[in-house]
Amino acid sequence: MRGASRTSLAGAKGRLAVALAGATPAQASGLGDELFAVVSLLDGDPGLRRTLSDPSRDGAAKAGLADELLSGKISAATLAQVTGVVAGRWSEPGDLADAAEQLAVLAIAEAADTDGQLDDLEDELFRFSRVVQANPELRSVLSNQFVPAKGRQDVVADLLAGKVSGPALRLITQAAAQPRGRSLDASLESYANLVADLRQRLVAEVHVAIPLTDAQRDRLTAALVAAYGHDVHLNIVLDPQVLGGISVRIGDELINGSVASRLAELRRDLAA
Repeated sequence: MRGASRTSLAGAKGRLAVALAGATPAQASGLGDELFAVVSLLDGDPGLRRTLSDPSRDGAAKAGLADELLSGKISAATLAQVTGVVAGRWSEPGDLADAAEQLAVLAIAEAADTDGQLDDLEDELFRFSRVVQANPELRSVLSNQFVPAKGRQDVVADLLAGKVSGPALRLITQAAAQPRGRSLDASLESYANLVADLRQRLVAEVHVAIPLTDAQRDRLTAALVAAYGHDVHLNIVLDPQVLGGISVRIGDELINGSVASRLAELRRDLAA
């Protein structure tokens, strides 16, 4: 997002944080579910989305329209979030639905945090994304828009019910059933980044040839925290191509200290 949308999104996140302060996991999760329903409504009605995001219309008038449409259909807490979002200024019509989706993910993540499951949620989103990447048949089924959303939901439930936390199951199901024009991998990555944002910490994808010991994980985490000035969550990937050493990616930045990279550098030097 850019410009006015970025400012409006920041305000929406601030209002959500206030609303979730002291909320029970059930209340936060319910808010997230209803916000996801609003996202589906906006995605399915381009005319409504354009009207509610029209920067030429008065914010209060747009909020009043949203109230008229949704009052009695969602909780008062969710309605307050929606009218607050609608009253903002958005650079593009799609930004409104994107903002509602981000709020929904953050509400589910807050439920996990209150329940002491936030670390589990981050790990489970990452592990499932790796399973999908490694299984083309599963990725095809869960990404096939000719398979009804209910069918994709059932596949996720069959695979994961009782094996992951409730918040992880909710977000993975949402990503599969309502991709919103993204790949499943992209949706899961987006959700995982939002979950990390809840603690204002970075996510580091760490490729190693052999599992790290607890002491090695602690040292690596401490080094990355010192380097970036933020808390860091490690997602560990066993990767035989690393051969030795370690490869770390944070966002678009690659920190490569693997034997493979050093051999490749040596070969380039010899060929020069």
